[in-house]
Amino acid sequence: MRHSTNRLQLFALVFVGLSAHAQTPPAGSGKAIYTCTTPDGRKLTGDRPIADCMTREQRVLNADGSLRSILPPSMSIEEKAAKEALERKQAVERSAQADAVRRDRNLMQRFANETVHRRAREAALDDVNTAMRTSERRLQDLAVERKPLTDEAEFYVGKPLPPKLKQQLDANDAAAEAQRVLIENQKSELVRVNKLYDAELARLKRLWGGAPLGSIPAASAPAQ
Repeated sequence: MRHSTNRLQLFALVFVGLSAHAQTPPAGSGKAIYTCTTPDGRKLTGDRPIADCMTREQRVLNADGSLRSILPPSMSIEEKAAKEALERKQAVERSAQADAVRRDRNLMQRFANETVHRRAREAALDDVNTAMRTSERRLQDLAVERKPLTDEAEFYVGKPLPPKLKQQLDANDAAAEAQRVLIENQKSELVRVNKLYDAELARLKRLWGGAPLGSIPAASAPAQ
């Protein structure tokens, strides 16, 4: 009889223990508790993120008081603007770096060696020189066309020129001036083309020498 009573008491104790264990929520489950200390030293607790502590670190606790996680402080308007500005700057820098790599790759594909680059320079300069020779020939032709007009104008020294003759002289002057302007522009273009190819060749020599694509500062790149 005594043995039966002891066994019943043991079963009762085991049942109570299992029931208590079943009623205890596991860590990390249940409603979270937020707690923090405000800038002025107040300790606050709530069941959701605490507005007064948005700029402070908040501890997220389980129902039994154990730490579940840490809620980092929210950024201020100024901090958020600064972060966005930094992200935009970094995006621009990444884009510029990708462009530099692409430009260098294209450059090396176009010019395998210095001979190929020299031929490209000569072809570009030849185009400008051809245009300049054309302007110079046109200027010579205009001088020839002007000779009979000036000869005829000598008969009207001290007198008004006939309208037609004056119109022809003015047209000749305007055409000659236009050709002189073209020649000066073409001379400037020769200088520009040579500078472009000089800068391009300097960049290519560094790339041919093993410099990584996109590693040469933009100031060394030719202005296409």
